[in-house]
Amino acid sequence: MAKKLRRKVQILTSIITNANLMGFSSGKIYTGNLKKICVPGLNCYSCPGALGSCPIGSLQAVVGGVKHQFSFYIVGFLMLIGSIMGRFVCGWLCPFGLIQDLIHKIPVPKLKLNKSFDKLKYLKYLILVVFVLLLPMFFVDIIGMGKPTFCQFICPVGTLEGGIPLVLLNKSLRNAIGFLYTWKVTLLIITIILSMIIFRPFCRFICPLGAIYSLFNPVSLYRLKVDRNKCTNCGVCSRKCKMQVEVNKTPNSLECIRCGECITNCPQKAIKSVKPNFLKTKCTEKGI
Repeated sequence: MAKKLRRKVQILTSIITNANLMGFSSGKIYTGNLKKICVPGLNCYSCPGALGSCPIGSLQAVVGGVKHQFSFYIVGFLMLIGSIMGRFVCGWLCPFGLIQDLIHKIPVPKLKLNKSFDKLKYLKYLILVVFVLLLPMFFVDIIGMGKPTFCQFICPVGTLEGGIPLVLLNKSLRNAIGFLYTWKVTLLIITIILSMIIFRPFCRFICPLGAIYSLFNPVSLYRLKVDRNKCTNCGVCSRKCKMQVEVNKTPNSLECIRCGECITNCPQKAIKSVKPNFLKTKCTEKGI
């Protein structure tokens, strides 16, 4: 039941986040007042359907501004969402998380990464520091403006949701395609291919937003708890976890996206979620 509910929430969130349907026919980006509000997940500002702003794109815009300001709104927003949900956002609310989940359903052989790939999970923190914070702050033009380097050079979400639709819908943009567009499309293709064989490679290794939310996983109001009196260390939870978290040992691992598979599959019912009061009533009976 939790699996079906998660998919419904993912789809509904993606539709609400990209509800500017007129943008897909006009090829124009919505720039109204709602764009001043950040959405919890990674969703490109330049997507023709986007009603809100991506927090990572917004953070780069502020950090890379002429005055290199500190945004209390964006940092406060990320801290608020992170402290309530942690990476629940990745598992339930992020549109690109849904896209990766669906791509992974393509029936091709799957690859389960061994321990030698563990260190790659730190890459997303390096990308957060270098491409989201340092380069926009210090890699500036003659008037002192920094570039949104993560969005410009790395993010496959922007290519899929913004770059490709806008190029298809605008002849003038098609005529301006250059090396950067080709580079970004190549990264997107690599991400799609990897997503077919590895569960959520972008979330595991690249996403700076997931890196931020992961830091809140151990302390967020929504977190997991293992009843040591019931747990037999059978390992079913770890084998079912597609993010390859050893749930019985570290239920609030930085890599856990709160999909709930471990809760559903635990034969001893030893894993439970600790929720904020305002979620208890709605979620308890769903097994989330």
